[in-house]
Amino acid sequence: MSERMPHLLIAYDGSDLAKAAVRSAAELFPGSAALVVTVWEPGLGALVTLNADWDPVGAVSVPPDPELVSELDKAGEHHASVVAAEGARLARSLGLDAEPHAIPDEVHVADAIVDLAAERDAAAVVVGSHGISGLRSHLLGSTSRQVLARCRRPLVVVRAEEDR
Repeated sequence: MSERMPHLLIAYDGSDLAKAAVRSAAELFPGSAALVVTVWEPGLGALVTLNADWDPVGAVSVPPDPELVSELDKAGEHHASVVAAEGARLARSLGLDAEPHAIPDEVHVADAIVDLAAERDAAAVVVGSHGISGLRSHLLGSTSRQVLARCRRPLVVVRAEEDR
């Protein structure tokens, strides 16, 4: 990637919707620099090990093994790096000057995306949206909706194919 700051920040999780977002970004901003971002959640390993060590009879949780949590976090970070690299390859194949970037989610995925867009002075942010609305959106959360609410930069929201 060139030395200049990325013009686009593309949120990418490897899903078909994320691939559609990359394709749309390439169509809308041909040849642009792009940062393809995958957010991973450190500490998720603690939840996995905590649930695995739950004692249903005594209803007491066993503290997670720090080494196991660390290994699970490393695996999560590695997976995010692989996914971001896949997204950057796709973006480059479509003519974008793309670089992959995996970042940890310290608070919420949307905050990580918005903060990175500000830090990198992105000209626009591209996200996919499954089109979830209403109560389901509030229960399940919607990253694209939260990015829209928090982002101070132009935002391109790519809807699921069946919603277009």
